[in-house]
Amino acid sequence: MGLQQVLNRLLDVNYNVIVNYIVNRLKEYLEESRKDGLVVGLSGGIDSSVTTVLVSKATNNFFVLLMPSSSTPKEDMEDAYSVISMVKAKEKSKLIPIDDVVNEISKKVETQDKLVIGNVKARIRMILLYAFAQKLNYLVVGTGDKSELLLGYFTKYGDGGVDVLPIGDLYKTQVRRLGAELGLPERIVKKPSSPALWEGQTAEGELGISYELADAILYLRFEEMRTPEEISQELGVDRSLVLRVERLVKTSQHKRLPPEIFRLSGRAINSDWRYPRGWS
Repeated sequence: MGLQQVLNRLLDVNYNVIVNYIVNRLKEYLEESRKDGLVVGLSGGIDSSVTTVLVSKATNNFFVLLMPSSSTPKEDMEDAYSVISMVKAKEKSKLIPIDDVVNEISKKVETQDKLVIGNVKARIRMILLYAFAQKLNYLVVGTGDKSELLLGYFTKYGDGGVDVLPIGDLYKTQVRRLGAELGLPERIVKKPSSPALWEGQTAEGELGISYELADAILYLRFEEMRTPEEISQELGVDRSLVLRVERLVKTSQHKRLPPEIFRLSGRAINSDWRYPRGWS
């Protein structure tokens, strides 16, 4: 079995069922939270575009924020507006350029390091989303997918700082297929993924691996629980690449979990205090 065969298995899911499930879960989550609606940040990329369409199907009470910076490609904003038109959200959206805030924080931190500044951008967007969410009594909907979450390719307390992740159990390749099923423009579906935190940044370039290959490795390693040796043989890739992907998952575990609380009592929060989210 090769890469394409693994991807075929990964992509062979019923996307209508997935859409209905996510939309219904968003409705339930909104009702359980006793909030009035959902707010989402839209970049024009595949993840946020798919999420915005799903949110629009779950409720009429939604709000979309566009928060470009100087490193945001013009095409991304064009694509974002095409999605806003698609979900008829012109009156339920707002454009907020963030460069002035980014520059002020850069001065305070006294750095021009692109990685530091890039994460500042992601966290500024999180602050804006939560400010609007609080003003409207809405929840913040995240746009991360399973590939990014497993690889740790997101900013802690930035795009990772959200209330719910509706596409967080779908790999990037599945999200692209879902986007096509939802009728998103082909340019969005096929666009190389990028958080656009600096000019020329692409996710695959930074990770050093295509999402097709990363998804196949992640799927075989963490869902079928195959060994690195088996995956290397099955996909025809070097074992060191499988181990590198595995290492990314391990070293980013802290980003997927709430902060560690050192146990000093008989029942520490998180370690022992694990009531359901809908606890009443």
